[in-house]
Amino acid sequence: MKILTNTSLKPYHTFGLALNAKEIIKAQKADDFLQIWKQKPDEPKLVVGEGSNLLFCEDFAGVVILNCLKGIEVKETSTEWLLHVAGGENWHDLVSWTIEQGMPGLENLALIPGLVGSAPIQNIGAYGVEFKESCDYVDVLMLDSGKTQRLSAKACEFGYRDSIFKRQLKDKAIVIAVGFKLPKQWEPVIGYGALSELNDIESLDAKHVYNKVCQIRRSKLPDPKEIGNAGSFFKNPVVATSLADNLRTEYPNMPSFGVNDSEVKLAAGWLIDQCGLKGHRIGGAAVHSQQALVLTNIGNATATDVLTLAQKVVDTVYDRFGVTLEHEVRFMGRTAETNLEVICLP
Repeated sequence: MKILTNTSLKPYHTFGLALNAKEIIKAQKADDFLQIWKQKPDEPKLVVGEGSNLLFCEDFAGVVILNCLKGIEVKETSTEWLLHVAGGENWHDLVSWTIEQGMPGLENLALIPGLVGSAPIQNIGAYGVEFKESCDYVDVLMLDSGKTQRLSAKACEFGYRDSIFKRQLKDKAIVIAVGFKLPKQWEPVIGYGALSELNDIESLDAKHVYNKVCQIRRSKLPDPKEIGNAGSFFKNPVVATSLADNLRTEYPNMPSFGVNDSEVKLAAGWLIDQCGLKGHRIGGAAVHSQQALVLTNIGNATATDVLTLAQKVVDTVYDRFGVTLEHEVRFMGRTAETNLEVICLP
């Protein structure tokens, strides 16, 4: 493990807010996590990948541990490629590498920021594909026993931007590796949005899909290296079919996606856009002018700026549509995770 002398959190979360931790440590092997928990039993602790889905709401009064586990192993059967990938590998680099190696299946998830170890926690998804569809297993380090345990994809209880790691195993297990199954019989998923344009390509392959996804994401989403952000800030809300039907009478062009017989998923970005909030600014924080689902740090934003803007968006959407938005981004308080509902804003 490596203890860093600089405790600024700015380089370790993509919002780039000027906040600090009491201590920052790089975990370079699985045993490093156990040593940290053993040596600092009473300190608040937070494992961070690249901080791409994280908002620090204030200085963190504990230890931030950076997941730096590396390594990719590949096996294959007659029908599948089997990958074992360490949790500290960069997600997009993994997607790019699999495409280069002729192992398709992850192309729709290109350019999602973060590490491989973060993917199962959030069950990341984009353009009609979710992480769970390629997941074979997740290896976790159980902090109470110090043992490594392999969870099947089913045992991870994946849901929409959800998993067992957000619930029963929250703060109890660390993702140290992920197993993937990528079928050799590839089937493109191009029914979502602009990807449908690829229907006209005769010899469509995964590289075409990968390039199109990258093109779309780069045109809509700001690069966190240039403009601080955490990607999609809010979840697409799931509402009762009756509410969606009522809204369609007034907004016939409202995007919606059936979930089941009684629920419908709405597009949070569309709802925010209809409220005229694109470009709306509070202090150094603003709703992105191209993609209303993204909140940005455009000028030395403070955590309070971002939180106040988020509350403004939630309140405005509710007042107009009667729909409550939930933040997809994790909120981290001084000692533990928190949420917008319990934060006291000035």
